[in-house]
Amino acid sequence: MDTFNLKMNEPVGETRLDAGVQNVIGKGIDRFEGPLKVTGRARYAYENMTGPEVAYGFVVTAGTGAGRIKRVDTMAALAKAGVLDVIYEDDGPRASADPNDNMPAAIKGEVVHYGQPICLVVATSFEIARDAARLVEVEFEPVEGVYDLEAEKENAYEPPKGSGAMPSTVKRGNFDKAFAEAEVQFDVTYTTPSQSHSAMEPHSAVADWKDGELTLYGCYQLVSTNVSQLAKALGISASKVHMVNRYIGGGFGGKLGIGPESVFASMASRKLGRPVKVMLTRQQVYQATSRRSDTIQRVRLATDKAGRIQAIAHDTITSNSRGDEFFEPAGISTVFLYAGENRQVTHRKVNLNLLLSSSMRAPGEAVGMLALENAMDEMAEQLGLDPIEFRKRNEPEVDPQDGLPFSSRMLVECMDEGARRFGWAKRSAKPGTRREGEWLIGMGMAAASRKNMLQQASARVTLLGSGHASVETDMTDIGTGTYTILQQIAAEMLGLPHENVEVSLGDSRLPQAPGSGGSWGANSSGSAVYTACEGIVEALAKKLGVKAEDMTLKDGTVISGNRQTPLSQVLSDGPIVMTGNFKPGKTSQNTHQASYGAHFCEVGVNAVTGEVRVRRLLTVGSAGRILNEKTATSQCYGGQIFGIGTALTEELVVDVRNGLLVNHDLAEYHVPVNADVPQLEVVLMPERDHAASPLAGKGIGELAICGVGAAVTNAIYNACGVRVRDYPMTLDKILAGLPTNGHRIAAE
Repeated sequence: MDTFNLKMNEPVGETRLDAGVQNVIGKGIDRFEGPLKVTGRARYAYENMTGPEVAYGFVVTAGTGAGRIKRVDTMAALAKAGVLDVIYEDDGPRASADPNDNMPAAIKGEVVHYGQPICLVVATSFEIARDAARLVEVEFEPVEGVYDLEAEKENAYEPPKGSGAMPSTVKRGNFDKAFAEAEVQFDVTYTTPSQSHSAMEPHSAVADWKDGELTLYGCYQLVSTNVSQLAKALGISASKVHMVNRYIGGGFGGKLGIGPESVFASMASRKLGRPVKVMLTRQQVYQATSRRSDTIQRVRLATDKAGRIQAIAHDTITSNSRGDEFFEPAGISTVFLYAGENRQVTHRKVNLNLLLSSSMRAPGEAVGMLALENAMDEMAEQLGLDPIEFRKRNEPEVDPQDGLPFSSRMLVECMDEGARRFGWAKRSAKPGTRREGEWLIGMGMAAASRKNMLQQASARVTLLGSGHASVETDMTDIGTGTYTILQQIAAEMLGLPHENVEVSLGDSRLPQAPGSGGSWGANSSGSAVYTACEGIVEALAKKLGVKAEDMTLKDGTVISGNRQTPLSQVLSDGPIVMTGNFKPGKTSQNTHQASYGAHFCEVGVNAVTGEVRVRRLLTVGSAGRILNEKTATSQCYGGQIFGIGTALTEELVVDVRNGLLVNHDLAEYHVPVNADVPQLEVVLMPERDHAASPLAGKGIGELAICGVGAAVTNAIYNACGVRVRDYPMTLDKILAGLPTNGHRIAAE
């Protein structure tokens, strides 16, 4: 087996992907695993391993948000028929009749959030384990907790530099001076609530220890990272852990790290000597995994009378649990999206007794652009400018923070194309102008941006004389279409029908890729496949004694000059196996790379009830080369729906007495349903960014949510004249300021 290496130190020019000889790259090819999923043949984590030797675990969680565990009584649970054991964090001795005698150290630990895992009841069936878990009695010594970001904001502090996706403070020029001296000023605060990832598949794991090694079937997004996390938690070498995550029922960042289910299942399997399955209930997923942080965001803009920004500030207070310094980087796009010589972007953190906050789809931009793009709309109105024109007047020529050139940037083109398609010219700038019966109709728009991130990745590609190939990498597919995209890249590079390429993913024994997260997955792992295929092409050329650039691969044959040779002849001595190792390089350091877009929304607001209905929603995006038009469009649909929920419904409601998340299930945590979503439209602009990756593509899955919520709420304002800066924009918040028949409806 040979290796081929590529480091992205300079832009890649024309490649075999641009030639399009096989004509599969970019096409809207159906996801190959689709039929497997709809027929139940795609095996998810919990569906692995069955039979009488398999045991089942149920997690016992804390019923308080702050305290110390005084006593855990498991006697009744252990006495129940079918119960095998109770597993603690340190796998120490169980509580006896005198539970203070030999209490495990972990059981004397601190409770820092409601729903914190305490122990695992293991039984011969799920039902027995669940019933026995209810018999476990936990006594707490209460401690005063803090659960309210607004009440604790004065205790905010600056997180350590470098934590999260960006520094906690980014400055240029003298913001305070420029803001004070500006002709036009704007200073408004927006708030966003905590949100839940709410993936369809609950967190689950199946662990099986054999001969000192662990096999774990999980549902995690970053295989190689997750293996290291699990090995550390168990106190063993990572070489002893084999993780398999072939199909994942959604993640949105909530499965970037391992959860209590994988650690508990592994400990139980090691102790009992048999496979153990653990799945969190939906309520436990909400209470015991992670959330998007709530935020308080102050946005200040200062311009001259012509609307050119002279000073811009975006200051965020966010929350997390104690000991975790991740912060929601709400100002990450504010750093580069609009011009302005004087700039300030800060983030401060408050410690709360809530479950940890983590990355959730487009961490930073998804909530940060709710504030920024509402502020741009409000400032445009203050200046008497069309919202698109205001943005155009502040389009930077280079990155306004560090002066780097943009690798590519089509924000203005996206706005212009969206305005043309949506009929923006028909929009009245005056709110409440258009009415259809009880419904006030309005239009709104917002820009979209998402920083491009490329990661190191490896993949192994095997080319057979039969005209078939295989791709192997531990990259994951969380429903985004990775299997099919990697299939297309290999097919185009090697001149094969795409159905002749078999892709294996989600196994830690395969070459390492960065996994699914940050919208880096397709272009990072795809670049590794591209690199391996480049190596194979070089090897084929060497066999034939020709230059690789003079060789064409199509339909399982090699064409060079006037000679067409079938692969079966070229590879008569055996297949070519090539590992491609790809690394980002200087292009990511000397250019600023991001994906861009624009959202356009039309809503109806009921003049009597305040109900909002999204009537039309258009997204125009630019993300370099689109690898699969169908899967990319599908990702944008998901982002649009996500954004509708962010604007109108999604909110984790915290009981500030004890930290309980009151709406901890899909009945009460309101994501958009079919009736909430209109016919969606997505337009993907033709673009190549040869500095972003060898594929000339950039991330799109998270771009699709950025700014959508602001487009919705800007449309609401245009419809009825009501601004609500506290998300989500539920009808009760609209009702107080809603005009009807010349009067205003007072809040009940």
